[in-house]
Amino acid sequence: MSDTSIFGTDFIEKAETIILENIANEQFGVSELADLMNMSRSSLLRKIKTHTKLSASQFIRQVRITKGLEMLKQTSLTVAEISYEVGFGNTSYFIKCFREQYGFSPGEVRKGVLPEENENVQESFLKKYKWYGIGTVILVVILLAVLLVSRKKETPVELEKSIAVLPFVNESSDSLNLYFVNGLMESTLNNLQKIGDLRVVSRTSVAKYRDTDKGIPEIAEELNVNYLVEGSGQRFGNQVLLNIQLIEAATDRPIWGEQYSREVDDVFELQNEVARKIADAIKVVVTPAELKQIEKIPTENLEAYDYYLQALNLYYNRTQENLEKAISLFEKAIEEDDQFALAYANVAIAYYFIDVNQKEKQYTEQINNFADKALLYDSRSAESLIAKALYYIQMEEYNLALPHLEKALEYNPNSSAVVQMLADLYARVIPNTAKYLEYALKGIQLDIAANDSIGKSFIYLHLSNALIQNGFIDEAATYIDKSLDFNPENYYSPMVKAYILYAKNGDAEQIKKLMLKEWRKDTTRLDLLQDVAKVYYFQEDYDSAFYYFQQFVEARDKYGLDIYPQEDVKIAWVYQKMGLQEQAAKFFDSYKAYCNNDQSIYKSASMAVMYAYEGKYDEAIEQLKIFVTQDNYQYWILVFQGIDPILKPLENNPEYLKTQQKIKDRFWRQHDVLKKQLEEKGLI
Repeated sequence: MSDTSIFGTDFIEKAETIILENIANEQFGVSELADLMNMSRSSLLRKIKTHTKLSASQFIRQVRITKGLEMLKQTSLTVAEISYEVGFGNTSYFIKCFREQYGFSPGEVRKGVLPEENENVQESFLKKYKWYGIGTVILVVILLAVLLVSRKKETPVELEKSIAVLPFVNESSDSLNLYFVNGLMESTLNNLQKIGDLRVVSRTSVAKYRDTDKGIPEIAEELNVNYLVEGSGQRFGNQVLLNIQLIEAATDRPIWGEQYSREVDDVFELQNEVARKIADAIKVVVTPAELKQIEKIPTENLEAYDYYLQALNLYYNRTQENLEKAISLFEKAIEEDDQFALAYANVAIAYYFIDVNQKEKQYTEQINNFADKALLYDSRSAESLIAKALYYIQMEEYNLALPHLEKALEYNPNSSAVVQMLADLYARVIPNTAKYLEYALKGIQLDIAANDSIGKSFIYLHLSNALIQNGFIDEAATYIDKSLDFNPENYYSPMVKAYILYAKNGDAEQIKKLMLKEWRKDTTRLDLLQDVAKVYYFQEDYDSAFYYFQQFVEARDKYGLDIYPQEDVKIAWVYQKMGLQEQAAKFFDSYKAYCNNDQSIYKSASMAVMYAYEGKYDEAIEQLKIFVTQDNYQYWILVFQGIDPILKPLENNPEYLKTQQKIKDRFWRQHDVLKKQLEEKGLI
């Protein structure tokens, strides 16, 4: 493809060349191509359609996929790496588009299952048996081909049920009615989000398309969805007019649309009908429980609902001033209907966001009281459950927040807010690598388009971190590179990349150089300082380890910080090796206190190190045997436990070696199970 155009004209050859020059840029789309071709978007779209019968975004995608096939044949890069190299941010989407274009998957290319090879096999077969009935063989082949073509026609490719609801256009003469039109869009989105058989991208992901001039296929490609909903509405007096249509992105054609003229009193029935019609058009499976959630009326009081919609416009802005105004309007809604669960829930959530960055919390009781009222009047509302979960997070009672968030996700399977909170909790405070990865992947599907380059950089950083913790090394490397591409100044990505490279090649000198390079950029960073010290510790270069640990300890003491208590045993070991027995004993006592208070899955692994430090090797091995029974521990246990100097004396004990192997075997079994589960859910 790099030498010859797919379609053969000078215009198309030039377009292909420009796309290939920007092939790795995921953000390169129709507007960028039009600029580089010195054409208007409309002229480009028309000319590409004339020459190729494809939309411009379909044409760009076809060039990307064709280049992907070329790279599969000519390089040893993984499918994930190639998808990234040809500008696909989502490997699953690359595989899906690849299969649609060629009829086979990238994996089959790697295995050598290509049409050309099948033709060669057929040719050799015909040559071998040409004297024994070549005519019969050809006839059979033709008949089989006809049957296969017929079967293909009878079985159309089923599109993934993924959708985005674009901001509705306010056609009211009064701009003040914008909040009402936004409310119609919001309710359509909320109702669709309650359907588990449908992937619905977040409202923040679509907000940037309010005044866009981008076409439907381009927007759909950026959001990685197959369907888009667009609408316009107006309100005058007690009358609501709504024009709405569902568009299939691949063909850029409406597959359902309707114009409604209803009384304001019928607004809830209108909202519910729209959701049902869209679900029917896409052939989505809606369970009875989901239908019940969709048909739920939030309030019988239209004045209360009007105040609620006005509040939402401010509530989503998230500034303190707007949140305070939103709370006032939500409270007016509650005055009109004192059983309005959604209003209670959103007041609680708004108070949480006002308090979230404050050292001294002011609104804890308000959050709790409003959340309880929300649950009292609707215990099956995702918003009510989120409100209560945020109260527990404010109180740092994370184990009580989890069941509320997971239940909220049952009622709203597409809630990006819940997914983000769960990913954060499972990453930081209740370690579970499998759940961390699942929610990190789901979060990208729902919300990646909502972020600027800095936001995307951090999202890819977290995904990379979740992947490496679960042993997906190549995938982690791909996404950490994406993180750095979006923001080369990302504070943490270089550090994670250094660890990923070490996981790939075990090069201790390389990780040491990379860590030192980052630390020298900002010598106040204590996270990197203790990481540099640890690298020397694992190499048993205790003089260098002491040099960096000493700086870390001094800074930690100077600022009164309670950080990295789990590393105190390494500091104790290094200080002991340097002959500083009294100081070593203090660090070891601190580590013992940490072990005794540890409630995580890593407690037994930490206790094993504690006993090994004391020379109690049998007790250390017993603790490791307990650790073997744990699930979802980090890949770093495998990487670093085997080279920990404190555990080295255990290597002469066959029981220790057997236990270490069991830890590794259990991890990789869980890795394989997780991989299958994530593939079944369409997350990888």
